[in-house]
Amino acid sequence: MEETTPLLSGQDSTHSLTSFDASAEVDHVGETHITKKPTLTSRLAFATAACVLCSSFLLGYNTAVVNSPEEVIEDFYNVTNYERTGSYMSKGFLTMLWGITVSCYAAGGMIGGLSAGYWANRYGRRGALLRNNLLAITAAALMGFSKMAKSYEMLIVGRIIAGINAGVSSGVAPLYLSEISPILLRGLCGTFNQVAICFGTLVAEVIGLDILLGTNTLWPVCFGFVIVPVIFQLLALPCCPETPRYLMMMKGEEDEAEKALVWLRKTEDVGEEMEEMRKEVAEHRNAVKFSVKSLFSKAELRWPLIICIVLQLAQQFSGINAVIYYSTLVFQGAGLSKTVAQYATAATGAVNVSMSFVSAVLMDKLGRRTLMMTGLGGMFVFTIVLTIALVFQHSASWLSYLCIAAVVLYIVAFATGPGAIPWFYVAELFAQGPRSAAVSVSVLINWLANFTVGLVFPELQTAIKEYSFVPFAVMLFGFLVFVFFFVPETKGKRIEDITLLFKAPDETSEAAWSKTDLAYERQHNDTENSASATNIQET
Repeated sequence: MEETTPLLSGQDSTHSLTSFDASAEVDHVGETHITKKPTLTSRLAFATAACVLCSSFLLGYNTAVVNSPEEVIEDFYNVTNYERTGSYMSKGFLTMLWGITVSCYAAGGMIGGLSAGYWANRYGRRGALLRNNLLAITAAALMGFSKMAKSYEMLIVGRIIAGINAGVSSGVAPLYLSEISPILLRGLCGTFNQVAICFGTLVAEVIGLDILLGTNTLWPVCFGFVIVPVIFQLLALPCCPETPRYLMMMKGEEDEAEKALVWLRKTEDVGEEMEEMRKEVAEHRNAVKFSVKSLFSKAELRWPLIICIVLQLAQQFSGINAVIYYSTLVFQGAGLSKTVAQYATAATGAVNVSMSFVSAVLMDKLGRRTLMMTGLGGMFVFTIVLTIALVFQHSASWLSYLCIAAVVLYIVAFATGPGAIPWFYVAELFAQGPRSAAVSVSVLINWLANFTVGLVFPELQTAIKEYSFVPFAVMLFGFLVFVFFFVPETKGKRIEDITLLFKAPDETSEAAWSKTDLAYERQHNDTENSASATNIQET
């Protein structure tokens, strides 16, 4: 597990394990002077699209593809069982089997996530993404032909393989993005990963409508649709280079790393970035090797790990995947017709995509902690509103529409903070040495929590009905309190300064962070002064 290096996102948006920018020069502790501002070149944008429009897209797509056509797939289960045994499934057994179908995707995600480091180091970041498409094709074939073969077992096995594919993507795709982007564009490029996941969720919800592919005859096409983004990546990604950091640090191919940088930056002026990578290689050789056990045995690593684990649990136990997996069922339970419920589900997907862009803009302005608290607080409020609307829906017809509004605003709150920020903290609370082990634990916790929600929620909804979101509200309040008291702000802080905080028990949090706040303010002022000087010179 200690070899696992990528981050999860999609869960999870994820961001860089480590990254440097050719325009950044460090000459004082806590200070970074920016000499020129990096730009998003057309080649960097193309490489980003080639990565996320299949890998990250499929992660979101396969998460939500079972949502809208749930009823017709359950009918397929029942009819298949009748043709085999001469009797239909009991309601309880059908509910359990459907919960397994939904949650086994996350079980596969745990396997894929923990193996992502091996894939990335064995085949390279680009090579791992390309090979991962074999899993996507296999899963699509099993699920797409399950109805023709009259085998719901094929659908379940296909979901497991699709989960493995998603787990690998959730680790390797963010790693590829982080290692091809300059540090000042790291947040932007990493956010495209989250946007692609949300976009995949939206597409799955739209084509699963019963006026499109969510019918008794066409629902298998929903699962076979994944071949379209797979073909795109197989054509586009080979045109892009392997990441410079992998070529430099893992393969020792300095010339190839420089060629990759020149291609991505569209300039020959990559000397500073190459020098930074040389320094990183030297540090990596002398670095102490860390394992998962080290995270628990070393005091300065234990508390950052606890923070990361709690934030991963906050993302999944917020109830977000209960909404994604079962939103159509929730809306129908609120009294909406099946068609209107499906439209409402698609609307929530559109809101999720839109708010992911807004979050990208706010991330480096308002800070991680602020957005995380805002998101958790908003989700807590709207979960309570949703519960009240569900309980009293029979007393007034307009409460059905309040359910829709509560779910949409809940999605807004999730996309604002908990959607991406937990993975920022995994990257920013650990130095290069222990970071890969911390990522391994975070990947496991995230997918395990995802699996638990997918498996338990149908039974929870059957048992307590309108009150099924109350447990999520209780946990959201607890997570909000934890973030308020124990999670530091990391915006604009160097990783060296962040890790130093946990090694300095004699120094108060306020004093420790005031140093890095001052350094960030100096860096910001230097950036503005540099930009102003450049503008004057150009004029």
